[in-house]
Amino acid sequence: MQSSKSSLPALTLGAIGVVYGDIGTSVLYALKEVFASGRVPFTTGNVYGILSIFFWTLTVIVSIKYVVLVLRADNHGEGGLIAMLALASTSVKNRPKLRATLLVVGIFGTCLFYGDGVITPAISVLSAIEGLEVVSPAFKTYVIPLTLAVLFCLFAVQKRGTAGIGRFFGPITLVWFAAIAVLGISHIAHNPEILQALSPYYAVLFILHDPFDTFIILGAVVLCVTGAEALYADLGHFGKKPIRLAWFAIVMPALTLNYFGQGALLLKNPEAVKNPFFLMAPDWVILPLVALATMATVIASQAMITGAFSVTKQAVQLGYLPRLQMRHTSVRETGQIYVPFINWGLFVAIVLAVVMFRSSSNLAAAYGIAVTSDMLITTILTFFVIRYGWRYPLWLCISATSVFLVVDVTFWASNLLKLEQGGWFPVLIGAAMFTLMMTWKKGRALLNEKLKADSIDLKSFLEAVFVNPPTRVEGTAVFLTAEPGTVPNAMLHNLKHNKVLHEQNLFVTVRSHEVPWIGMNKRVEIESLGHSCWQVILHYGFKNDPDVPRALELIRGRGCEVEHMKTSYFLSRDTVVPSIGRGMAPWREKLFAQMHHNASGAADFLNLPNNSVVELGSKIEI
Repeated sequence: MQSSKSSLPALTLGAIGVVYGDIGTSVLYALKEVFASGRVPFTTGNVYGILSIFFWTLTVIVSIKYVVLVLRADNHGEGGLIAMLALASTSVKNRPKLRATLLVVGIFGTCLFYGDGVITPAISVLSAIEGLEVVSPAFKTYVIPLTLAVLFCLFAVQKRGTAGIGRFFGPITLVWFAAIAVLGISHIAHNPEILQALSPYYAVLFILHDPFDTFIILGAVVLCVTGAEALYADLGHFGKKPIRLAWFAIVMPALTLNYFGQGALLLKNPEAVKNPFFLMAPDWVILPLVALATMATVIASQAMITGAFSVTKQAVQLGYLPRLQMRHTSVRETGQIYVPFINWGLFVAIVLAVVMFRSSSNLAAAYGIAVTSDMLITTILTFFVIRYGWRYPLWLCISATSVFLVVDVTFWASNLLKLEQGGWFPVLIGAAMFTLMMTWKKGRALLNEKLKADSIDLKSFLEAVFVNPPTRVEGTAVFLTAEPGTVPNAMLHNLKHNKVLHEQNLFVTVRSHEVPWIGMNKRVEIESLGHSCWQVILHYGFKNDPDVPRALELIRGRGCEVEHMKTSYFLSRDTVVPSIGRGMAPWREKLFAQMHHNASGAADFLNLPNNSVVELGSKIEI
């Protein structure tokens, strides 16, 4: 965790840039979309009511639920939906059916994150560039091309990493929050009575006056909490205290001031509803404000892209996605990675979103279902963590989560109404990712069952081999095997074709666990099999980077010495052949076979030296 390396002010500044970039740019479009629906007439009471709903939505969902409560549910210092899922599944490990259900629900929520990752950069950057239309309507034709150009540049630089420019994220976003606060104050000063809307009385009055319309507009109100999940997801990078300090000292006050400033402007000039954020600013400030807003939205998008890389890595480690090519972009921060397939896949989907929807207002209709679903799933998983993991009394667990459950279900149900207007788009992306993940998980299980059924017991096999041992050659052979205690196919092929056995033989199994980190002191299990052969199991958390050669250094002094220059790594490269049987549907078996074929090499994933790897292939029917 970074919190042990940096000072509180530095971490707080970093949190402002990375954690709050997304929610900080929601002022560009959130209030505009509520009034743009046409369901809320312009009356003083309605403006007060909407502002009060905004303030108390931020207070209940972000301040109380995420900042105060959910941040407590850390998984060895790590946060995010996958960390919460790992906590919940561990908490109910003695209830296999419940655990399986929670895993499916949690993975579906993780898949929806990709849908959110498409809509967020699209709506953020597009809403910033749309500020040019306030300068002159003539700029309207340039909004889409400029948005696509900005997004292309953003995705093109991902392979270089963010180590160089990342240090500017915090300061730029801090300037952004200062700017939106000043804009808000300048309008509140002309109508200080607007601050009365801080009282929940106006929210309750608005809801009671028209419950149906209130329910409908919640689909737009939810835009003010975009990025709330990032609070929890970035817990491991910054720690609880910096995230909480940044929220209560900087972010929440700035957002509140800006929303109330927009409200004051609308009371004075209802026509400003077409773009209240940019119309708050004097004419001479609009162009610099567009530039600052664009930088802020790019930073917010960067955090989402980085999050997608991180979630992908964790899903691979937990066995829900095939190995993908991953490049480390920093020599100091292991968490900074670049995944080319995810990077350009997101870019293509975002371009489709921008071209199809063409405005931030249209994209707002697509936004909400993914994020409210994730919020709902987080609340559900939290219940099982505090009930079965922390063993709190049932009445306390129900009372602690029921309020948030009601709020989340209400927002989620309201957003379901936007399904036909565009909400289908992020759901479709999430559903596609869910199909891939569950197909891969099921396919791997079937493959392992087949390998286990055809496997030979390792100890018995070695006893038989050493009755009449083959020629022993100098050096160490490391055989990678999915199941400990079974003979690797690579060893069978090696004995069949080369008719030799190395001086030392290690049978290594790499296991990933539902905890983020496993330290070096718990990395290795080793068991002697006799005849200079050892069974080795390497343990990794879902945020650890597997590194087999480095892990094998830990067995020195335990009866086995591994010299890198004299070590060969033998891998089985299995080709999956779909067949009609009891496995998956034929189309899923074909999909799994294709995913298995396209998976990046195990050698790169396990950090094996390329000049010491021997791959031996075989065909396996599932």
